[in-house]
Amino acid sequence: MLIAPSRGMAMEHARRESSPTSAPGGGQPTRKRTPASQLREAALALPRALLWLVVGIIGLAVLLIIASFFVDEPMRRSMEKEINRRLTGYSVRVPRLHFSLFNLSVTLSDVNVFQQAHPDPPVAFIPRLHASVQWREILSGHIVSDFRFDKPRIHVNLPQLRKEASDPTPVKDRGWQQAALAIFPFKINLLRVNDGDFVYIDEDPARPLHVAHLSFRANNIRNIHSKNRVYPSPVHAEGVIFETGRGVVDGHADFLAEPFAGIHVLYRVQKVPLDNFRPITQRSNLILKGGVLASEGEIEYAPRAKFAHVKDVSIDGLHLDYIHTLQTAAAENTAKKDVKAAARKAANNPSVVLRLDKFEILHSTFGLINKAKTPSYRLYLAGASLRVTNLSNHADQKPAVAKLAGKFMGSGPTVATATFRPENKMADLSLDVAIENTDLTTLNDMLRAYGNFDVTKGEFSFYSQLRIKNGHIDGYVKPLLSGMKVYDPEQDREKGFFHKLYEMIVGGVANLLKSHKTKDVATTANISGEVGSASASVWQVIGKAFENAFIKAILPGFDRAVPTRVKKKS
Repeated sequence: MLIAPSRGMAMEHARRESSPTSAPGGGQPTRKRTPASQLREAALALPRALLWLVVGIIGLAVLLIIASFFVDEPMRRSMEKEINRRLTGYSVRVPRLHFSLFNLSVTLSDVNVFQQAHPDPPVAFIPRLHASVQWREILSGHIVSDFRFDKPRIHVNLPQLRKEASDPTPVKDRGWQQAALAIFPFKINLLRVNDGDFVYIDEDPARPLHVAHLSFRANNIRNIHSKNRVYPSPVHAEGVIFETGRGVVDGHADFLAEPFAGIHVLYRVQKVPLDNFRPITQRSNLILKGGVLASEGEIEYAPRAKFAHVKDVSIDGLHLDYIHTLQTAAAENTAKKDVKAAARKAANNPSVVLRLDKFEILHSTFGLINKAKTPSYRLYLAGASLRVTNLSNHADQKPAVAKLAGKFMGSGPTVATATFRPENKMADLSLDVAIENTDLTTLNDMLRAYGNFDVTKGEFSFYSQLRIKNGHIDGYVKPLLSGMKVYDPEQDREKGFFHKLYEMIVGGVANLLKSHKTKDVATTANISGEVGSASASVWQVIGKAFENAFIKAILPGFDRAVPTRVKKKS
């Protein structure tokens, strides 16, 4: 028979359940561990485990760093040897190297690059070159590298440039890409240049071509994120040009395009001094002084597209003379042929598109020095301004318009306008020239060279119109001499008797040729005929027409009046 527990017995049982239990053997009672107490104990134990983990990681990193220093020197020697084995025509010296096992990177310090034919000075000095894995591209399944050049200095002089230009080995076969792989085994995907410096010295060390503080960045070089037939790699470059100028380039490139890399960029340059080009232009018989350049435009150059859209070119304060000599006549003819061939190759070529919206030269001087004659003489246009608009290499575009203004020989107001299309079988041109009231004495050197006489006073004017259409040229050249006085007893008293006699005859012929109404000497040389063979240049035809007609017209009838000239005697 079961007896139900009383209320007092139930309370006593509950109290015992909640009270500490006696330890075995009569020891101190122990409290039972609840889930909450277990969590607190685990939380207190966790920092200790984490601490040991952190200490272990730091210890491993320190060991890796220490170990990396032991491989630096053997790796440096091996890398330098391998780089030089792969290069053609150049050699490299790597004084210091550090390899980091911790982040799989290599840093080269104080690297020098030498051209073997002209090793002094080095063509490049790189204080720091850092190459590492481009970690974020690992997420896309590609292992590529990041190359960063800090404050590199490129130094090239004329002998080094000539050797480079004459080397029959193409640049792509010189081993530069293989040398980069010798530095780091993964192909470059991100290339950066920080605070670079480029210097080219021609014949005058005082006028280097110097680009300073150059920064450059090209990413996605391996076309990881690109589609076909696009420019996948962002490109940015900027720097200080020739101390005072500034240049910026932004765009995209396809570095893997075949047979050469393609690029599509927008550019802008400002305040670039042209005087630094003087040593280079002198080799082309050009004397260049002053001039400041500004320009902006768009360029695309790739295997399948060649496009240049120059929105604006502006040059201010240019002084430019061209020197013609007998010794350079052959080179000039060769240059004319090369320019003509290049113009014909580009004209109306569907794969080549060249556009120039505006070309402007202000506050400048243009001159021609002819040393092929005795005495030599200089013709020039002072205070000149030139404006060319809508220039293109395709005839289907609107015709280009050019306007030139200034003062001929510093005194004669001059205006010339031209409308023309690109040179091809259907080239056409319209040219008008007007020169008025030029001080004739400023042309004495030319008069002595062609007519063996000079003048003491007078004014010279010149008018011409030329039209070329469908291969035919029509026009005229008309000089006008006003108030010309050839012989002056006081000025010419030091000249020989026969030369005085010759100048008196010239002056007499000029008087015979004077208009009875205006008292001016004027004649007209007409120009008419076919431009020439298919290989003739329109501008060459115009230049020859001016050269022949101008001289014959400015000395009207003198050859007929004085068939045998007396050479000048002192």
